[in-house]
Amino acid sequence: MIFKVFYQENADEVPVREKTKTLYIEAESERDVRRKLEDRPINIEYIQPLEGAHLEYEKKSPNFQVLEIPS
Repeated sequence: MIFKVFYQENADEVPVREKTKTLYIEAESERDVRRKLEDRPINIEYIQPLEGAHLEYEKKSPNFQVLEIPS
């Protein structure tokens, strides 16, 4: 399943909406997403599962690129 992760680049700062970034990652669950990203110094705000029409819509975005992290 593909997940969209909303995050802040600096885990030490207070989250600011204008600084929120996103990435896409393939994982089995939200817990698996967190495990795959645990070595990165980011502050994860929200993890959204993408499927069906929503996934197809996101694929049309020029920023859609699934992050490849080995399990």
